[in-house]
Amino acid sequence: MRLYRIALWVTALVAVPLMAAPPGVSTARAVGGTTPEGPLAVWRAEVVPESAVDSALPFPALGARSVAFPRAAPRPAIVLRTQWRADETKRDPHAHYAQRVTAVFIHHTDTPNGYDCADVPRTLRNLYTGQTRDQRWGDLGYNFLVDKCGTIYEGRAGGTDRPVVGSHTLGFNQGTTGIAAIGTFGRGTPVPAAMEHAIAALAAWKLGLNGIHPTDKVQLTSTNDKSRYTKGASAEFDAISGHRDGYATNCPGDALFARLAAIRKIAAGLQGRLPRASSDVALPANLRNLQQTSH
Repeated sequence: MRLYRIALWVTALVAVPLMAAPPGVSTARAVGGTTPEGPLAVWRAEVVPESAVDSALPFPALGARSVAFPRAAPRPAIVLRTQWRADETKRDPHAHYAQRVTAVFIHHTDTPNGYDCADVPRTLRNLYTGQTRDQRWGDLGYNFLVDKCGTIYEGRAGGTDRPVVGSHTLGFNQGTTGIAAIGTFGRGTPVPAAMEHAIAALAAWKLGLNGIHPTDKVQLTSTNDKSRYTKGASAEFDAISGHRDGYATNCPGDALFARLAAIRKIAAGLQGRLPRASSDVALPANLRNLQQTSH
């Protein structure tokens, strides 16, 4: 009888009807074949009301080919743009969105490591000026930044829990989040444990909103021939990848890149993941417990 009840629960999970995206989340759409790396003026997207920023999504958008259930991981503390005093007059007033986030790209800012963590807001303002004025990216390219003390900062505007399209990994900005470690992490440079754990916590939370396992492989489609893959080509990535995986660069530095496997493992633990089962359907914890006690 117990196994029969389990079968009914699994059937109910698989039979969940598809749902539309939550209110306020729009799919970014290009005009004239442009990509997220193109001029922001040619992009059209709905503006998320300020009251919706940082609100929890009730349920992720579900695609027609797969059903991804949220995998709860604690939302880490995030220092918002208002707190590090971002000048909002410098950026493009419209945030642009993908359908959901399925992968995270890790970067480093390639700035000096000897900073005082109390001075990070000033560093962010300088990066913000450079990326809006000099790079003409319309805003900070990274969705989030993390300092060596483990403090997480909101980067690009649009809502920390939203699938905001950034300008961090040429060809693969759609449906991904860019997390930048503040500093330079070339070979032989220690990666602070606080920074490493904060990156893992942030990745676990963002990926968990859409049921993505941090150690999974995901398929992404290139939007730009200047990436490692021609435009339109599908490529396989780790759910937590380095910038160099999608673009010809040394970023995020050899030392940080070498720590990505450990970061994936920490992130999986924060999601409460057990070793991957043979089934593609992830059972809730209470069902897994029933399954174990019934054998």
